[in-house]
Amino acid sequence: MENVDITQQDHTNVGLGPTALAAILFGAIAVLIGFDIVADYRSGSQFRHVAIEGLVMALAIAGVATLWRRFRIASQRATELTVDIEAARREAQRYRVEAAEALKGLGEAIEKQFIRWGLTTAEREVGLLLLKGLSHKEISMIRSTTETTIRQQALGVYRKSGVHSRTELSAYFLEDLLLPVQER
Repeated sequence: MENVDITQQDHTNVGLGPTALAAILFGAIAVLIGFDIVADYRSGSQFRHVAIEGLVMALAIAGVATLWRRFRIASQRATELTVDIEAARREAQRYRVEAAEALKGLGEAIEKQFIRWGLTTAEREVGLLLLKGLSHKEISMIRSTTETTIRQQALGVYRKSGVHSRTELSAYFLEDLLLPVQER
């Protein structure tokens, strides 16, 4: 998805949607009926005919007013949503920065623990990919080695770390990140 800086956009020109076009159409109809009423009155048409056309013109004007009001409300709402979207984008960017700092610290802590456990470079790479949730097959493709080799390296990670599974390995690093229920 492309990031668009909506603060640079012109919010005054929302565009003519169906509601605005219908309002313009009703306005044009009202004007044309107005011309017809004047012409009919000058030519001596019956009062009843002129009154009916006047009523139709009044309905057209009411339609214009109603549709224009809806158009203005929709335009205001679109502007408000644009402002809300921009605020959400700023909040998301702030979160990304904070999360990146936290993840950098977590990554450094994981690397230090892997070194303390005495993992080889290959085992550390496999351990990180296991923590990311990749399967043995996916890891073997990334590392250009056999799935059997990855399984052996994963077993080495488990043995040296004292855990028995990928779940326990993940829990070792993530358990302390989650606050106890009473602290949330």
